[in-house]
Amino acid sequence: MRLVILGGGGFRVPLVHNALDEHITELVLHDVDPRRLDAIRRVLRGGPPVTTTTDLDEALRGADFVFSAIRVGGLAGRAIDEEVAHAHGVLGQETVGAGGIAYGLRTAPVADAIARRVAELAPRAWVVNFTNPAGLVTEVMARHLGERVIGICDSPLGLCRRAARALHVADAAFDYAGLNHLGWLQGVHVDGEDLLPALLADDEALAGFEEGRLFGAEWLRALGVIPNEYLHYYYSTREAMGDNRGAFLLAQQQRFYDGDVDWETTRLEREATYMAQERERDSLDGGGYEHVAMALMRAIADDRPTRLILNVPNGPTLSAVDESAVVEVPCEVDAAGARPLPVSPLPDHAAGLVTSVKAVDRLVMEGTRSAALKAFALHPLVDSVATARSLLDTYARRHPELAHLS
Repeated sequence: MRLVILGGGGFRVPLVHNALDEHITELVLHDVDPRRLDAIRRVLRGGPPVTTTTDLDEALRGADFVFSAIRVGGLAGRAIDEEVAHAHGVLGQETVGAGGIAYGLRTAPVADAIARRVAELAPRAWVVNFTNPAGLVTEVMARHLGERVIGICDSPLGLCRRAARALHVADAAFDYAGLNHLGWLQGVHVDGEDLLPALLADDEALAGFEEGRLFGAEWLRALGVIPNEYLHYYYSTREAMGDNRGAFLLAQQQRFYDGDVDWETTRLEREATYMAQERERDSLDGGGYEHVAMALMRAIADDRPTRLILNVPNGPTLSAVDESAVVEVPCEVDAAGARPLPVSPLPDHAAGLVTSVKAVDRLVMEGTRSAALKAFALHPLVDSVATARSLLDTYARRHPELAHLS
């Protein structure tokens, strides 16, 4: 099979390469920056033959699977997103709040154009979207690719694994629902019994894993569910302010691309500092996006039924959003693609957030100044229309991709 990675000069591509199996007979790396492509190509060892190209059409022709891992504006863009948000006294995280809106406004038109080319040049290819904001970008691409684009994230898998480990169970069905970076674990079912209430009642067990420490036993019991780690930015906004992650990664990875430090050393430093301000680190659970992507690809290619938590069109799954909205829920995957499984209705507090954030996503997708202003002003983490207007104007000045919104 021919696998194409868009954003093939990205720092995390070697992780995907290391996870490849015999299914992949040809790997094509596409990027707009040939220097980054060359740097990543030198890191790769073994595996299938690798081709690099800056020509999108050349990359896509004959593709069986396409992994989309682009970053419009690069890490320099992310650093600007954070800097501008912090200067306005609001959260700058790249997928949440003002930073996520700016990133989405830059990325949606590019994702739309890529999806059009895939539909024309590789209509039978399956697209696996890594690109953030993952739910929004997957929904943009689905307008042209339908169910042949599936968004992935490793956060839900990590949460479910840690909850199961805290309960000392190896095989469980997880009732998880929401949007990307806005989801909640609502049940851990073993032999027809939901073990989540027992976990929420056990202070020692909660203290033994990441989300238990991050949110605290009292708050988790009040919620009655376990939030994805990214809910920290909604529940503890004041404490999460001021993290300049983008600027850190820009400086760190530049040393790698300049040839001053090796890839593995840079990777370990990157992972050791992820969300370090907000939480103690657990082990990395031996994987991330690349393992979710490989499991998804094998399920489709081998017609091997597999359950994964994915970003897919909602259908009738969640009542808080319409059927075409991309949601993050457990799915059954096989050669026909991914189908959402039934989940419990979200509690009101969660459904309200999902409705609000999805409305913001839809405004971002419109791509006009009026819609962008509404997106900033109506996001739960932006508290003023005047601030929203200033954010939009500043981002339009700082990002060439957003100049049309000025």
